[in-house]
Amino acid sequence: MSVLDKFRLDGKVAVITGAGKGIGAGIARAFAEAGADVVIGARTKADLEAVAEEVTSLGRRALVVPTNVLDFAQLQNLADRALDEFGRIDIAVNNAGGFPPKPVAQTTAKDFEGAFRFNVSTAFELSRICAPLMVESAGTGVILNISSVAGHRPAPCFSAYGTAKGALSFLTQELAQEFAPKIRVNAIAVGSTKTDALSTILTPEIEQTMVDLTPMARLGEVEDIALGALYLCAPAASYVTGEILAVNGGLERLNMQMPRAWGGMG
Repeated sequence: MSVLDKFRLDGKVAVITGAGKGIGAGIARAFAEAGADVVIGARTKADLEAVAEEVTSLGRRALVVPTNVLDFAQLQNLADRALDEFGRIDIAVNNAGGFPPKPVAQTTAKDFEGAFRFNVSTAFELSRICAPLMVESAGTGVILNISSVAGHRPAPCFSAYGTAKGALSFLTQELAQEFAPKIRVNAIAVGSTKTDALSTILTPEIEQTMVDLTPMARLGEVEDIALGALYLCAPAASYVTGEILAVNGGLERLNMQMPRAWGGMG
C-alpha cells in the first residue's frame, strides 16, 4: 500500500451526524471522494438530499436518514439503517452540536444542561451504540468527535458551550482507552470556521477582528476540518487514538471577543 493509499476509505461505511450542512456535509463529501459510502443524519431532509446528490456524483452511495440526535431512539435508528443498507459500520462521526455564546446571567441551568446533552450525551450515545456494531460487522472501527478550541481555551460567555466541548474532548480520551485496540477514538478541536451557523453573527467588522486574532490570518474553511477528519479516520492514522487534533489556525485564545460580566472585553 502506497502512502497515498493510506488516506483511502474504499469499502468503508461512515455514519455522520449533523451532515446536512457545514462541517458534517464537508466530511461526507471528503469521505465519499476517498471511497467511502456514507449514512448521513440531520433534521432537515432536503439538506441531506442535497448532500446525497453530491456524494452520488462522486461515485459513492449515500443513505439519507432524517435524525434528531436529541432523540436517542433516532440515533439507534441511524445505526440500524446503516447496518441494514450496507451490512457494516466502520466510522462514526459525532458532528452535531453547538450552543451560542451567552452570558452566565442569561444562561439557565436548563440551557446549560441542554448544551451538555446536545454536545456530549448525543456523542456518548451514538458511540455506545456503534462501537459493538463496528466490532461485530467490520472487526474494527473509528469514532471521531467534533470538539472545539472553546473546550480548551476559556473565555467570557462560553461557559455552557466551552464546558460541553471540554467534556466531549475528555470523553474522547476516556473512550479511546476503553475501546482500544479494536476502535480508535479521536476528536478535532475546530476553530472559527465559515459555516451558515457562523455567518448568522458575522459582520465585516467582527470577521476582520477574528481574522486579526488568528495566527494564520484567516477563518477556517469546512474543507480544513474535513481533511483533518479524513486523516484521523483513514488507515494513515492507524496508530493514533485518544488525541484532540487542533485545526484552528493556531489559536491560543478564542478570537470572538465577548464582554466580561462587569465590564471589559475577554
